[in-house]
Amino acid sequence: MTTSEKFVQPAIPRFDGHYDFWSMTMENFLHSKELWQLVEDGIPTLGTTPTEAQRRTASEAQLKDLKVKNFLFQAIDREILETILDKSKSQAIWKSMQQKYQGSTRVKRAQLQALRREFVLLAMKDGEKVDSYLGRTLSIVNKMKSNGEVMDSSTVVSKILRSLTANFNYVVCSIEESNDLNHLSLDELHGSLLVHEQRMQNSQTEEQVLKVTYDDST
Repeated sequence: MTTSEKFVQPAIPRFDGHYDFWSMTMENFLHSKELWQLVEDGIPTLGTTPTEAQRRTASEAQLKDLKVKNFLFQAIDREILETILDKSKSQAIWKSMQQKYQGSTRVKRAQLQALRREFVLLAMKDGEKVDSYLGRTLSIVNKMKSNGEVMDSSTVVSKILRSLTANFNYVVCSIEESNDLNHLSLDELHGSLLVHEQRMQNSQTEEQVLKVTYDDST
């Protein structure tokens, strides 16, 4: 084997919980090794009086099946392998993985779609505190990520800025003009919004004091 051939050897796809993607890439990997047929059809069974050619074919298939099992053992974590009772043949391991995880993948996909809708419709409520709103937002974001969503910080920052109540309009304009939103962290945004919230509260308190003072003087 030449050096260039070594570099193009495909890596064994590791199972990371996303069954649909893993099964597709693992099937492609086994096809590249000319071993997928064993997973689909299994090892051929011998009759009562097999010919020499049939015995040789079965022996070769068993050897190939050991190779497939070795690849699967490397692709699947030990904790998952321990839950698979029948590890005698690669076909049995594959079917067990399919039964365990294909259904859960569909459930995750449905949950993710619902969370995406919730994220799009999410908005700050009148009178809601900054801490409360950011807590609600990040709770949904974390649920989305646990269901396989890839979301960077800038997406969350932009969503928060777009969905604040009208009394934050001034600070939103100020943040957008003075910061690159692609590099503004959630902690920095949180801090800026808390400062603005505190200023609004102080302003309201001063207005109330002035009103009381004016009412008492009239």
